[in-house]
Amino acid sequence: MANSTSAPKGARTPWQVTRSVWYAMFMREAISRTMADRMGWFWMIFEPVALVAIMVGIRSFIRGDRLIVNAEFIPWMIAGLMGFFLVREGMLRGMGAIEGNSALFAYRQVQPVDPVLVRNFLEGMLRTFVFLLFIVGGLMLGLDLYPDNAIRAMAAWLSLWYLGLGLGLFTSVAATLVPEVGRIIRMLSLPLLIISGVIFPLNQLPHWLLEYLMLNPIPHALETLRLGFFDNYQTIHGTSMLYFWLVTLSLNALGLLMHLRFVDRLKAK
Repeated sequence: MANSTSAPKGARTPWQVTRSVWYAMFMREAISRTMADRMGWFWMIFEPVALVAIMVGIRSFIRGDRLIVNAEFIPWMIAGLMGFFLVREGMLRGMGAIEGNSALFAYRQVQPVDPVLVRNFLEGMLRTFVFLLFIVGGLMLGLDLYPDNAIRAMAAWLSLWYLGLGLGLFTSVAATLVPEVGRIIRMLSLPLLIISGVIFPLNQLPHWLLEYLMLNPIPHALETLRLGFFDNYQTIHGTSMLYFWLVTLSLNALGLLMHLRFVDRLKAK
């Protein structure tokens, strides 16, 4: 009688089902991301290279490197660009994850949060690989791109990755339910690049303005990432990873709660 009420022999646990779903979605996303577009890898590498080249050209006129204490300008900017792209792509890719996988919601094992998690993981892996390419290429060209404190650099990189996940969870729900939100977020990505201290240091700004800009969590992790590459680097006043993690954990919690609250509406979209 005990055997008749127990689970069928060989039945998979919920974790095994979820893991299978994530693996299948990861392979689907990976093939689509890297092979569907022949120029995908090119643009992934060319975009930061082009921005670095443009900023180096601008530097020759304004001498922006003089504003950075104890760090070379080009490695400083590469670290900032790659860290920012990790967050930005986590946010933007998350917005289209639900709509792009809506057909899969016919299977009850697939939830709207699954494609967001898978896309963020894949994007983080790709961006990490591209960053490693930049580090190797920079070292071959004689740039100081070897981290002085590798543990701090990796911790800051993973922190930025997690922030991108939190933003992706939030924007995936907001942009799916209200499409106009997605357009606004895309428009804000360029100003966010500027006010996050990615291409120009924020230290020279007035203190009253810096107090407002540092409400943005991205500069806190970017400065910590740069500190991992340059031991004597002078970070922006007010840099705090405690504040960064309070915001990041709150974003992730809010995003997950939104997915739970609106799961039926997300599936119906």
